[in-house]
Amino acid sequence: MRKNPLANIPFEEFDYQMLLDALQEYRQPRMKINRLLADVIIVRIKKGLYIFGESTRRRPFSREILANLCYGPSYISLQYALHYHGLTPERVETVTSVTTGRSRAFSTPVGQFSYRTISLEAFPAGMGQYDLADGRHFLMATPEKALADTIVADRGTGIVNVKEMREYLAGLRVDQSVLKDLDRKLLANIAQRYRSRRLRFLCDLVGWL
Repeated sequence: MRKNPLANIPFEEFDYQMLLDALQEYRQPRMKINRLLADVIIVRIKKGLYIFGESTRRRPFSREILANLCYGPSYISLQYALHYHGLTPERVETVTSVTTGRSRAFSTPVGQFSYRTISLEAFPAGMGQYDLADGRHFLMATPEKALADTIVADRGTGIVNVKEMREYLAGLRVDQSVLKDLDRKLLANIAQRYRSRRLRFLCDLVGWL
């Protein structure tokens, strides 16, 4: 009896090359992949990216890992990261990210993934590495960068002073107790990279809390 070749895939999220490597003993691995998809043994997230189906899943998959793999270069930020860090109370279903590529959105069997373009200069500042229980990591904005990305992305705001910034953050339901713990130096660096007057008001506000 042939051993289950998919047992060689170490994680729930895997790409096409990893799948081919696992099926290398098959004479027609692409046909085997089609059967695995038809039987929902594996699920295609997008072209070249897969997870195991519910019947074969060994542990929960990570939507954060999938967000990093789905489109790049990118890392999680904006509303999803704000909630993850406890800055805002609302749970966000779409995993939101920033990228230096084109803005994109993907509708997948496991939910929505969206990517918003930011400048190459602003991209690396405030990018953090966060741990999963299995020892792997995913890339996500720090609380400072997630908030900065959100403010810059909201182009409809005409914030002209610190008072209006405070009101804007209250509208986002940003937790003031978390806000006062933000790293002002990192915010200043991000504001400089973005060349954003609004982010300078955010720096001033954090300095006064």
